[in-house]
Amino acid sequence: MASADEPPEDTHAIDFFRDDGAVADPYPYFDSLRARCPVLREPHHDVVMVTGYDEAVEVAQDAKTFSSCLSVTGPFPGFPVPLEGDDVGDLIERHRGELPMSDQLPTLDPPVHTAHRALLMRLITPKRLKQNEEAIGEIADRMLDAFLARGEGEFIGEFAGPFTLLVIADLLGVPEEDREEFLDQLQRRPQAGGGIGSTGEDTLAHSPLEFLYGRFSQYIEDRRRQPRDDVLTGLASARFPDGSLPEVTDAVRVAANLFSAGQETTVRLLGSALRLIAERPDLQDRLRGERDLVPNFVEEVLRTESPVKGDFRLSRVPATVGGVDIPAGTTLMVVNGAANRDPRKFENPSAFDPARPNARHHLAFGRGIHTCPGAPLARAEARVGIERLLDRTSDIRISERAHGPADARRYRYLPTYILRGLTHLNLEFTHAGEATR
Repeated sequence: MASADEPPEDTHAIDFFRDDGAVADPYPYFDSLRARCPVLREPHHDVVMVTGYDEAVEVAQDAKTFSSCLSVTGPFPGFPVPLEGDDVGDLIERHRGELPMSDQLPTLDPPVHTAHRALLMRLITPKRLKQNEEAIGEIADRMLDAFLARGEGEFIGEFAGPFTLLVIADLLGVPEEDREEFLDQLQRRPQAGGGIGSTGEDTLAHSPLEFLYGRFSQYIEDRRRQPRDDVLTGLASARFPDGSLPEVTDAVRVAANLFSAGQETTVRLLGSALRLIAERPDLQDRLRGERDLVPNFVEEVLRTESPVKGDFRLSRVPATVGGVDIPAGTTLMVVNGAANRDPRKFENPSAFDPARPNARHHLAFGRGIHTCPGAPLARAEARVGIERLLDRTSDIRISERAHGPADARRYRYLPTYILRGLTHLNLEFTHAGEATR
């Protein structure tokens, strides 16, 4: 069998988890790794990078061999004890509670994950998603009334962030009178540090979970005392598959995870989509003329700019992936952002094709038991948001004052090794009915 231990020469000096260059544009690094071997150990933090499509699917679908206990932190801050021997499963179970974010759905393994995900799926039923989708357009229009009024604006903070927050608040039944507080706490208040996946030293800085835990604990406790005909009562009364009623903290964790994770990644999806639309007049004109192309356009954005670059797994026992030996106790990064550009799966993968026939085969939402449960909601938010923007404008442009001329653009990306997305996107608009470029 092959070994994952030798990095390619041209990427040897790059520390993916720390280098700013890999934040601005990670794709040359991903391509270089994959060209040498789609399963390869990087030399700086001893992480096996899985950059091939088939290999990423193999790992993501094998929850028995690969634990998700460190899915959001990877090699930082490290496992609490040495992982020695050919089966580290017992060590994982004994010490998983000492790992950061260990109570969150992405870090859980079966059977606990199975029960908690079932609880979540009782909250985002097809009926509830359909009801929510009807509200998405209303929320988008209300946000656009203010956002488009000046003819220019910062898209991430002024539209995408508040829009996605209000949509998920509607899905979870946050009372109307509380939504302004959610905006204040989660959108308008500056966040400290880089958060989970930061390329800086402060990898576990402030997150919105503390606020969300507090508010949803109040909601669930109140609805269990006094049930009403609302979504929060459904959340409070939802049961595990075995019929048992979850502890309040279990229900709160599920709701908070859906709220924070789903909102953040959809913001990045919208930012990438609008950058493309504003940068490419030909693409913008095509989407205006072929509205039925918007859903596949969204899928191609997800493929080429996955909002989550990847997440991590820890091998319980020795395994072989793509012909490469993986010892027990190995940290792997399933690099969705790289797998989505694997030329073995996607023809001319670096080219953006809004009509690509297999664009929806991307791994932006993961695969296996941890496939993003909010994927239908994210798709609906992106589609409706883009359609409303196209409806209400005749032209969308990048602000050269903020980002520089077309041949020398300046963009900043989130300084994390997990998330991929712009920090700011300043746009200019021509309103529908006015003269265009």
